[in-house]
Amino acid sequence: MSAIFGPAGNAENFPHKSSAQAPGWLRQLGLDCYEYQCGKGVHVGEDTARKVGQAAREAGIALSLHAPYFINLANPDPAALDKTIGYITGACLVADQMGATRVVIHSGALMKRTRREALDIALASLEQVIRACDEAGFGHLTLCPETMGKLGQLGDLDEVLELCRVDARLVPCVDFGHLYARTLGELDGGAAMEGILDKLERALGEERASRFHSHFSHIQFTPNGGEKCHRTFADDGGYGPAWEPLAAAVARRGWSPTFICESAGTQAEDALTMKRVYQACLSGK
Repeated sequence: MSAIFGPAGNAENFPHKSSAQAPGWLRQLGLDCYEYQCGKGVHVGEDTARKVGQAAREAGIALSLHAPYFINLANPDPAALDKTIGYITGACLVADQMGATRVVIHSGALMKRTRREALDIALASLEQVIRACDEAGFGHLTLCPETMGKLGQLGDLDEVLELCRVDARLVPCVDFGHLYARTLGELDGGAAMEGILDKLERALGEERASRFHSHFSHIQFTPNGGEKCHRTFADDGGYGPAWEPLAAAVARRGWSPTFICESAGTQAEDALTMKRVYQACLSGK
């Protein structure tokens, strides 16, 4: 087993109109996976979902799906939780129709609460989310709580790992750009990447840690807020984090995570660069 690579959504150089053509295009490029984007809401019909899934199966492309951005597990209001459950089960329905195996979910916002208070609310909410997904027949799908990039959001690495302890089926979505941004550039380089992977293994065990989900891109941040915007590998502003140390660490361990590139418009091109660097690390380890 080895890591797999692909883009979040369709890059600027995607030459087709329909996402149903994305899997074949990605396979031609030499990529392995594709994350369908429902960040602004689940607005895809069953026919389209099944066409994307069929194309992915024919091309050998693994699918994941990003649930709506406005999910907030840390909101204690029962009506808000009902909406969150609806957003996640709706995303799971489309993922199931596509044959996607993973659904990425946001943790939420602090809403003027302490981090501990917000996390305790999110833990209780996530238990109800999992129960609802099981009851709806989506227990075979893997939910992936994501690390977040803004300082006012719930979802640093420790918080996401605690969320993943709610159920053994949960797999973290480790967004290395987000972690870089929320630590104002501190989480970068070989020692930092090894430390993140070590923490995953201690919290989850090697088997689950080794197949973590991931988003990766260069990120611009502000000192007071954390994440500002995604950049591309070609940007010359000195944006991080660096990909090579992480590629080397994953190759050395023989892990098989899914890497979804979220570069701003060049996500397919940059995903291919990531794969080539990783393959070079595999050859030289």
